[in-house]
Amino acid sequence: MYGIFMECWDIFKQYGGNGYLLALFVASLIYLLIAEKDNRKRLVIAVAPLMVLVGFFIPLTRKVYVRVLSDGGDTYYRLMWLIPIGACIAYAGCKLFMNHKRIGLVAVSAAIILCGSLVYKNENMFKAENAYHIPQLVVKICDVIRPEETEPRVRAVFPSELLQYVRQYDTNILMPYGRDIIHWNYYNAVHEAFENTEVINAEELLEATRQAQCRYIVMHESKEIDVSLEEMGLTLVDNVEGYNIYEDAEYVQ
Repeated sequence: MYGIFMECWDIFKQYGGNGYLLALFVASLIYLLIAEKDNRKRLVIAVAPLMVLVGFFIPLTRKVYVRVLSDGGDTYYRLMWLIPIGACIAYAGCKLFMNHKRIGLVAVSAAIILCGSLVYKNENMFKAENAYHIPQLVVKICDVIRPEETEPRVRAVFPSELLQYVRQYDTNILMPYGRDIIHWNYYNAVHEAFENTEVINAEELLEATRQAQCRYIVMHESKEIDVSLEEMGLTLVDNVEGYNIYEDAEYVQ
């Protein structure tokens, strides 16, 4: 049970980023539990979020969540989405500075800004290239491998820099691991063979991708590999802006 609790704690810390905004939320929650006298408002803005927060750390909650949902181990953090963090902080600020609204606006705004980070400094922020607001490169690659309407979904291996965009564009393309592996660093055989090595061992990679039932492998042409995937029986379908798209005939319908 202690191990499960620590897993929940790690998820909570990662969800909170630098932690300052979560600390501000907890302080706001405590203040509202004490200061809010209207029971209906306190139930919605303080008691309910506290129950979700406490429930999140209870090992039994995680065990049930993982048992019910097939991907529960990877999506447990989404319970945090039920907590209205922004609304709690804003309401607490309004209540605290009810008689000094202008001062409160400046103080609360400053607290939120200082506790957060500038989104435009994120490496994934760039000028929109299309209506999907994802790199056009990803759109082009997905258009090559996406299944027809009458075909089943396909599974493909993508390099880390493209992971987070694929399913934003087409949910019919599955992957053996998602962007969470970059931050949580859990073990995945395909990722281990594809990313965690300077020179890819083709035999180990194909063993892992075939166990994961991957039809396609998307790999930048500069990536080193000991044996060409074409020599291993795969077909080079296309090259999109330096990314080779290989198809494994074993999974061609």
